[in-house]
Amino acid sequence: MTTSSVTMHTDVPAPNLLSASWIIAGRTVGSWPRQIGATATVWLFPVFTALLFLGLFGGAIDVPDGSTYVDFLIPGMLAVTMLFGLETTTLSAAADATRGINDRLRSYPISGVAIVFGRALADLLSSLISLTLMVAFAFAIGWRPDLGVDRVLLALALLLLLRFALLWFGIFIGYGARSVESVAYIQILTWPVAFLSSVFVNPATMPSWLGAVVEFNPVSATATAVRQLLGGTQWRALSFAGEHALAFAIGWPVLLSLVYLPLTARRFRRGGR
Repeated sequence: MTTSSVTMHTDVPAPNLLSASWIIAGRTVGSWPRQIGATATVWLFPVFTALLFLGLFGGAIDVPDGSTYVDFLIPGMLAVTMLFGLETTTLSAAADATRGINDRLRSYPISGVAIVFGRALADLLSSLISLTLMVAFAFAIGWRPDLGVDRVLLALALLLLLRFALLWFGIFIGYGARSVESVAYIQILTWPVAFLSSVFVNPATMPSWLGAVVEFNPVSATATAVRQLLGGTQWRALSFAGEHALAFAIGWPVLLSLVYLPLTARRFRRGGR
């Protein structure tokens, strides 16, 4: 997304971590109205994808227990919604890194952690909007999940935890870019991650080795855990990861965050090196 400048005066006290993070998040959010077409496309893209797969597979896949393909697909689409749009965050981070915006930000009297965390807050807000649109679409086509408050809140927490972890990887790649164009490949990589998961089809229909690999995909773990929490259609697990999807839905994002969050902060402080 297009970047904009941040106005601060060095003769006033530096804001604390939370305040500074909100300032940086507001900078990103403030650019959305200027690119409403592109922003709305990012938010609605998961809905378009769900429509596509409902049309392709809705009548072709035999779903057990008298359920419909909608019951199986939608919880998975909630998980993959947390993957889609990652390229926008990566491209925006690359734009800041290659156009000197990060150099200006580092000159302000605010913590580098606040700058990176502020971008994460804006990304999570965008993901929440996309997730809300996906849920609204799902209800419109007849999806009726288990709406126990505790289950819904846990499912939402798992989805946002996945996004929180993935965005650090995206920002890390963006901050290391030599040009915006050099990170365009991230748009291509999101599709294999999405397709090699349990989002769209039952892994048991794949070759046994591939089905087991698919269940270790972080997106698969979250999709399966969300299905379990919201009463979605499930199939027999093929691997240890499939049998313990909830643990993996927590473990994968925590591991990714522990690895890429400090690496991202370090790369920002060192100017992309």
